[in-house]
Amino acid sequence: MPHPYKTTSSRSAEEPQRRRILIADDDPNIARFIQITLENPQYEVVAVENGLEAIKTFEEGEFDVVILDVMMPYVDGFQACERIREHSDVPIIILTSRDGTDDVVHGFELGADDYITKPFKIAELMARLESILRRVATRNVRKAPPVVRVGELEIDEPRHRVTVRGNEVALTPMEFELLYFLAANAGRVFDRETLFREVWGYEYVGETNLVDVCVRRLREKVEVKPSHPRIILTVRGVGYKLADT
Repeated sequence: MPHPYKTTSSRSAEEPQRRRILIADDDPNIARFIQITLENPQYEVVAVENGLEAIKTFEEGEFDVVILDVMMPYVDGFQACERIREHSDVPIIILTSRDGTDDVVHGFELGADDYITKPFKIAELMARLESILRRVATRNVRKAPPVVRVGELEIDEPRHRVTVRGNEVALTPMEFELLYFLAANAGRVFDRETLFREVWGYEYVGETNLVDVCVRRLREKVEVKPSHPRIILTVRGVGYKLADT
């Protein structure tokens, strides 16, 4: 299982909590613009120009968020996302300029946590960053029990550990967040809009099916027969719920 959030864990508790962000975009103007705009006492931003540099830089340092453009030379954003996700649960945001949802869905399947379509407003990027960092920061101050057990499923929230039928299951950060939310509210039905708001941290974007993709990925990992789920159930015309038995 990837190490939960290879981020600021080795920093001294007395050091300022300045978040480190890695941005990879082959357009130096965009990368530099994001770097200059985000750089402040709260954020330190490191910019690189391709996926290969992103992987190397990430492995050599500690970062709280990684932002990857899809179209890059040598190693593209998808490949970089997959490589980083093999060893870390650090939040990853995908940037895409292509129309349609294929890039979004593919990036999510590789372990990305969020996406932004180019062109975008810097305020939107800031909102996504703050939402992701807020989720990470509040993981240990939830109202729900730290360990949730529902049937054959056990979720140890503080340790970021999930077991099904006694076997540990590796989840991406967003898969974990969605499963934990459903398990903490087992038996309750949630529509996609509510799940998007509660788990992703901002209002639902109707043209995407990220919730459905995340549910499908979770079923592949926790269900005996994903095509006939018994843990994460679909309520037709409404949304999803986690079975409470």
